[in-house]
This record gives sequence, structure tokens and C-alpha cells, in this order.
Amino acid sequence: MAKFFKIGFFFLVGIMLIWWSMHQIPDQEWDKFKLALKHSKFWIIIPVFIILGLSHFLRALRWRLIMEPLGYQPSIGNTFLAVLIGYLANLAIPRLGEVLKCTLLAKYEKVPAEKIVGTIVAERAFDVISLGLVFLLALGLQFNVIEAGWMQLKAQSAAQQNTSSNSFNFIYIIVGVCVVLLILFFVFKSKLKTAIASIQKIIKGIWEGVISATKLKKHNLFFFYSFGIWFLYLLATYIGLYGTEGTGSSFATAISCLAYASIGMIITPGGIGAYAYFMAKVLELNGVDYTLGLANGTLQWFSQFLIVLVLGGMSLILLPIINRQKN
Repeated sequence: MAKFFKIGFFFLVGIMLIWWSMHQIPDQEWDKFKLALKHSKFWIIIPVFIILGLSHFLRALRWRLIMEPLGYQPSIGNTFLAVLIGYLANLAIPRLGEVLKCTLLAKYEKVPAEKIVGTIVAERAFDVISLGLVFLLALGLQFNVIEAGWMQLKAQSAAQQNTSSNSFNFIYIIVGVCVVLLILFFVFKSKLKTAIASIQKIIKGIWEGVISATKLKKHNLFFFYSFGIWFLYLLATYIGLYGTEGTGSSFATAISCLAYASIGMIITPGGIGAYAYFMAKVLELNGVDYTLGLANGTLQWFSQFLIVLVLGGMSLILLPIINRQKN
């Protein structure tokens, strides 16, 4: 039940951001928004499709590289298809894709699932560092834009905190949690040792997966894959800016768009609502009309959604077929 509430919450955030994005378009600007989408260069989805497909392939190669120190070398095909299915799952439920691709690789390549989870943790940690570097690069190239965007986000966050009432006292919450844990301890005392042993085994496997990143033999290849992934993201964003009239811009603008749009992809399932909104705000700070920026952000989000839907759907069909033929 808690999982469904979580899914519903993230979708609600996405829907609210869509509403908020659209609400900021003045009534007299709606025709401009519709016209911008109508006259969009939809053919631009083709090069973006190829570029992002290649970035997903590099991500699969990098993930496979992280698994090598653990003594496992899953096939490139299975790893690539698992990555694509993971992206497809993330459209519905945030972070479900990480669990699913680990499960699939464990099933078809006989790799312990808990160790694969550890490699995902290591990979995501490096992605966070990479995103931080993108922000630093954007800050160096467009300091005023990034600063203004950050101040806007900060102001909106402060406004939300001021309008929300906090009726709970954290001390009471902590005491309540302690009481519940104490009761659970006495009720399940007999099963506690078995549970602890299982948890320790899982944690040990995850930790082995995490530290595998520090035991890489091909460091240069790892950094090449990582650079390639983010460069292709940037290239797709830059090309995508020319998908609508009046939004084509410089690489510096594309870097700022990538930085903020990446946050949008994290906070809602598949970036629904958030991706287009952040793109529009960054472009607006770069002198592009908000309505045109939102149209471009919507087009770019749709391109990515379509790519994941097509490639992920094909992978979902192909993965069991390919492995059935192997057996």
C-alpha cells in the first residue's frame, strides 16, 4: 500500500508541475504555444533518438566494466537490454528501473543480485558527481543564469514552507518510533537473529558491489564512457533546442538546460512536467519567451519519452527470446 502511495505522490507532483507550467502561460499566449508545437521540427527526434540510444549503450558498457572486479562479465546484449528495460520501468515508478535491471541480470547472467545493487549504487554516486560537474561548468559559463535560477527555486521553496503548517513535534515522532521499535523487538525477538544474518549478507554483497568501482583495472575506459554519456546528453539537448523556432542557442545555454532538466528527470517519473518546466525557465533566463521555451521543453521531453518507450518495449520482448535461444 505504501508503494502505491509513493507512486501516486510522484505522479501527483508531475501533474501539478504540468498544471503550474501551463498556468504560467497567459491566455493570449496559448495560440503561440500551440503554434510552436505545430511547427516543430519533429524530424529532429531521429538524431536525438540515435544519440540517446548510443548514450544508453555506453551506460551499459560502463556498468559491465564496474562488475568486472567482482569476477562477473555479463554479455553486452543482456546488459544493454536490461538498462533499457530499467529506463522503461522508471517512467512508471521512480527508481524501480534500478531494481528491475538488477533482477533481470541476476536471472539471465546468474550474478548475485545484492552485488549488482552495489554496482548501481557506485554508478549513481558517480552520476551525482558528474551532474555536479555539469552544474559547475554551467556556473562558470552562465553564472548569472544559474544564480537567478537557484534564487527562484529557493524563493518557491520558502513560499511553500510558509504556506504549509507543521502540526507535528519531532520529539514526539522520535519517541513514537522508539516505542514501536521496542515493541517489534520483543514480538519478533526469536526471528531477529535470522533477520540480522540475512540483512548482513545483503549489506555485505552491496558493499562489495560499491567498492568494485575502486578496483577497476580500466580507469581510462571508465572515464571515457562517463564523459561520453554526458557529452551525448549535452549534444542531444543542444540539437533539441533547434526543434522549435526561436529557441536555438549556444552550447553554454544547452549546458545550463541539461543541468536543470536533469533534476527534473529525477524528481518526477520520467521527468513528467518537471523536465519541460525547468527547460522553459532556463531558456527564459537566457532571453527566450517562456511560452516558446515550454514548447521546446515539451518537445524534448516527448522525444526522450518516445525513445525509452520504443527501445524499452522492444527490449522487454527481446530479452527473454534471446536467452531462450541460448538455452
